[in-house]
Amino acid sequence: MQGTESIETGRPDDAQEARWLSIVGIGEDGPDGLSPTARAAIEKAEVVFGGARHLVLAGEAVKGRAQAWPSPFERGIEMVLSLRGQRVCVLASGDPLLYGVGATLARQVQAEEMRVIPAPSSYSLAASRLGWPLAEITCLTVHGRALDLIRAHLHPGRRLLVLTSDAAGPSEIAGLMTASGFGGSVLHVLEALGGPRERVRSGKAAAFDLADIDPLNLVGIEVVAGEGARVIALTPGLPDELYEHDGQLTKREIRALTLSALAPRRGEVLWDIGAGAGSIGIEWMLTDPSLKAVAIEERPERAARIRRNAASLGVPGLEIVEGRAPLVLAGLPAPDAIFIGGGAGDTGVLDAAIAALKTGGRLVVNAVTLETEALLIAQHAAHGGELVRLSVARAAPVGGLTGWRPAMPVTQWNWVKPGGAS
Repeated sequence: MQGTESIETGRPDDAQEARWLSIVGIGEDGPDGLSPTARAAIEKAEVVFGGARHLVLAGEAVKGRAQAWPSPFERGIEMVLSLRGQRVCVLASGDPLLYGVGATLARQVQAEEMRVIPAPSSYSLAASRLGWPLAEITCLTVHGRALDLIRAHLHPGRRLLVLTSDAAGPSEIAGLMTASGFGGSVLHVLEALGGPRERVRSGKAAAFDLADIDPLNLVGIEVVAGEGARVIALTPGLPDELYEHDGQLTKREIRALTLSALAPRRGEVLWDIGAGAGSIGIEWMLTDPSLKAVAIEERPERAARIRRNAASLGVPGLEIVEGRAPLVLAGLPAPDAIFIGGGAGDTGVLDAAIAALKTGGRLVVNAVTLETEALLIAQHAAHGGELVRLSVARAAPVGGLTGWRPAMPVTQWNWVKPGGAS
């Protein structure tokens, strides 16, 4: 057909042979679980990289030089890339592109240079053992990561599969859940799946007493929320009482409207300048796991408080920069959105924020004082955007009756930096 191009999706054997790198997933059943294609990729490789366990599992299939993965991890990546053009095989657990070495190499090696041959992932094996439809399960990893990442997913009735780092992981998960009000949840500890040491044991989080757990394990969780359980809602505007604060907190209703104005999109970075309790950055990150945020806070005690809030609300990856804006802004990852909730009137802060913001990025500034409001009115006149007055009143006792008690009104300036997508 004129004006179109066809794409060849089939790959003949000679094209496969031209691929210098093979990334092969291997399970606990070793060579017995390898497909003929996977086994051939290992046997034909001049160099086979893998962890000590992987090399033992591959056994007699390794004909070339066996290279144990070095430490630090990045050194191994460099070694693999330095052998470009030779026949190289990298062994990984299960599905290589799920996490770890396969995913890292795929970011640096073109698809036409490599073959990826997956085995069943730990999640697939665990779901099959428990009889859980995989599409209905939340799959997480805390391997080398903070356990607090689990917190945002603890919703009644949910099922989670959590990959741990070591033998202590299941007990630590049980402790976290019990302390958060989810002690009635059922934990299934699945050990060494797919191999001769496979074992599945279950018990409630609050009564967790399993011992002699294999370091290679995954935990299936059936979430049950007890009275007062700390359930983190999926929408912005979390209850104020979930935050530790000293009064410097963007209140719930204003926070929800502020997140709406910031309009988070996948993979974006937020700067929260004058972060206070960190609520804006925390709820930005809770919107999607791909989002990142940097909380800039001058006061050390508040910075420490932000760190505690971020951990307790399930986003321990929130970056915290302690110092005064704009002095500490240099060198931070370029922001797609910026929120200024405190310090907008300080010399140079707004100018620095506008300069740093990516084209098409969103700037949202909240003001409660007349002086800062005047500044925002001037910025609106100079740059455009949207100026909004936000006010909230709550019913409260008045004598023996009830009346409306208004909170301080907030003036909000929203602006999109010209030159990019709105």
